[in-house]
Amino acid sequence: MNLTEQQKIRIGTCAWSFDEWSGVLYPADWPSNRWLEFYARCFPAVEIDSTFYSAPSEAVAQRWVEMTPSHFRFACKLSREITHQRRLRDCQAELTAFLRALEPLAQKLRVILIQLPPSYAPKEEKTAFRDFVAQLPSDFRFAVEFRHPGWHRPNFIRLLQKHRVCWVWSDTSPLNERNQAPFEFQPITTDFLYLRLLGDAVTKYDGNGQRIHHYGKLLWKREAALDSWALRIQRHLDEIRSVWAFANNHYEGYSPETCQRLAQRLGFELPLPAPAARDSPNERGQLDLFAETPPPP
Repeated sequence: MNLTEQQKIRIGTCAWSFDEWSGVLYPADWPSNRWLEFYARCFPAVEIDSTFYSAPSEAVAQRWVEMTPSHFRFACKLSREITHQRRLRDCQAELTAFLRALEPLAQKLRVILIQLPPSYAPKEEKTAFRDFVAQLPSDFRFAVEFRHPGWHRPNFIRLLQKHRVCWVWSDTSPLNERNQAPFEFQPITTDFLYLRLLGDAVTKYDGNGQRIHHYGKLLWKREAALDSWALRIQRHLDEIRSVWAFANNHYEGYSPETCQRLAQRLGFELPLPAPAARDSPNERGQLDLFAETPPPP
């Protein structure tokens, strides 16, 4: 992979605030309110999960910008009030308020993820979905993740193409299929790709909703799946402007290393800090040793 191709690709994790990463990715004595600062010296982008639950205050959003270098970029989830509670219906005021809250992130915000619930099916929701997509403002870029297979139809592909909305590629394959290349419906609907390596929810919670695993190391490797995703990305690099790829912990057990493994398959290094670089929050010089070369905006 040449430098131009590499600069199109941004790989990061789904969220950055995990207690299990303290002493593993983050120095053990770093306060949690500075984890993003450390994270941004390892990765070029992150998918913000907290915006799914509530929009950030202006002060919080501004702090995220100030804690990250100029080349760092954010993607964020749209509010669940809009996607799950209102199900994209009668939500213009809520959407406007949400986007206004993100204005402090504007210089670094690149994609807003519309994550739809598995129960969101076209039979009941296609009219609301079409109306919602049609009203999305052009000054933000959006990606939509369908969890119901009923959306896998050419007319919905054309709808997203018309409005320049990205069809999210997501891998939710279960653990017993981890050695298989995933076969999913994967259209390209705009000038960027958005990939989410999520795994199966049953690897995250038990029947009582309690977390099953401690996500501080690789627990299971998805070799064939990562090989397949890397090939799919490479196949389309010439026809798109950018790639956003985000990994969740319960995909392989430790998403920072999943990101590193995907980058290696794409032909470049995404170095994680050596133990010596995790000793103290004051060792700024050591952080620079693994800071990524800034890609273009």
